[in-house]
Amino acid sequence: MINFRKMTSRDRSAIYEILQQTDMFTLPEINVAMELIDIYLFNKEQKDYLIYVATADHDEIAGYVCYGPTPATDGTFDVYWIAVAANLQNKGIGKKLLHFAEEEIAKQNGRMVVIETSSQSKYLPTQQFYYKNKYVLEARIKDFYRVGDNRMIFVKRFSHHNKGGK
Repeated sequence: MINFRKMTSRDRSAIYEILQQTDMFTLPEINVAMELIDIYLFNKEQKDYLIYVATADHDEIAGYVCYGPTPATDGTFDVYWIAVAANLQNKGIGKKLLHFAEEEIAKQNGRMVVIETSSQSKYLPTQQFYYKNKYVLEARIKDFYRVGDNRMIFVKRFSHHNKGGK
């Protein structure tokens, strides 16, 4: 059974290990992830990042999701990171983390979720994951990360957001 709770400082090292063990992220990417985690953990006034961990048996950290409201928008949220422990992948935990974040975003009157990823072939399973979860590829910025590595921007819109007559 998977449970969700807000990340605490005692989870930091487990998340760092997960990011390293997935073999999906470069060291600079892991450093960015840890920077966001540190902002979340140590700057309690910040409102840009929300981080939840998924726990399995005996409170083992199975993965995490980092998301937050996109600055200067009305109801748009970014999902910055989803990572699942290497030994627990392909068990639906990533999907549960994503759906958890979407539910939390909807509670905050979110109307749109934006997720970005790379076009590198190692990210093909990630791209397929977003398609399977009803995300649409809305933009591709060629050579964004480096020559031959495009930025892919996926979007999911929630139909419930009609408050305010827009």
